[in-house]
Amino acid sequence: MPRQVVDRALTLMCAHYVFPERAVLAAANIRERLDAGRYDGLDEAGLAERLGADLRELCADQHLRLRVRRARPANTEADVLSAYREQLRADNHRISRVERLDGNVGYIDLRGVTDPAVGGRAVAAAMELVSHTCALLLDLRHNRGGSPDGAVFWSSYFFPDSGTHLNSVESAETGATRQYWSLAYLPGERYLDRPVYVLTGPDTFSAGEEICYNLKAQGRAVLVGEPTAGGAHPARSLPLSPTLELTVPYARSVNPVTGTNWEAVGVEPDVPVPAGQAYATAYRAALEHVLATATVPGLLDEARAALAAL
Repeated sequence: MPRQVVDRALTLMCAHYVFPERAVLAAANIRERLDAGRYDGLDEAGLAERLGADLRELCADQHLRLRVRRARPANTEADVLSAYREQLRADNHRISRVERLDGNVGYIDLRGVTDPAVGGRAVAAAMELVSHTCALLLDLRHNRGGSPDGAVFWSSYFFPDSGTHLNSVESAETGATRQYWSLAYLPGERYLDRPVYVLTGPDTFSAGEEICYNLKAQGRAVLVGEPTAGGAHPARSLPLSPTLELTVPYARSVNPVTGTNWEAVGVEPDVPVPAGQAYATAYRAALEHVLATATVPGLLDEARAALAAL
């Protein structure tokens, strides 16, 4: 079984991977490891783990994954979609926490990025709750990614109109390029002319990283924390067998400002501190902004007390 699975995985990777030359070199290396017995005696889960790790190592690409497919009941596509949306609702569309902190600083803890067609109302509600704050902490330290369209949706709240080119995606399969621009229409208020601090860490991944990169490249946010995981390539899952699937990046993100992306290197913070200290560091900077700009006496007192308590 290992040889058949490995051969099938390498065939799919060479056919679909965003960098064909890299795929060919990796495939040759994997076949040498296969002949040397590296994958002998492994059960399905063990093979998926070891082969997936080897592919990620050889291609330096965190989106390359091999995993056992979860058994699903024989439901219709509508049933599967309904169950997926129900799970997203139960997770509050990955918006874990929204709060007004003392000193009138907004805080959003976002653990994933859902498609706006499904989670757009929840995003708008979160942004409405922080719309009158003096500064915002957007916590992406535990954000494991999700929808590219969702990343554009979130990013658009921090730009005034549809005139900001955020990202482009170049398909290796078709040669086509899709541009992503800030959206002309958003439900609720945009968050403009106030500082935004994005909290980052090594668990920030994929679409979560895109939000970081979009805002940093445009000079719209200050990133506080540690470098992110480094997964920039859009990927899709391909069936390898009835019980295994291979996730393969098929396109490349290209930022219009930098001309590159965050693949394998992550997004570097503007203020490097351990991820566990990012919240306090960013909150302190936000409170100092409030003290420098606010004129309401009660708010100034509140901000001073909050700063003293840090």
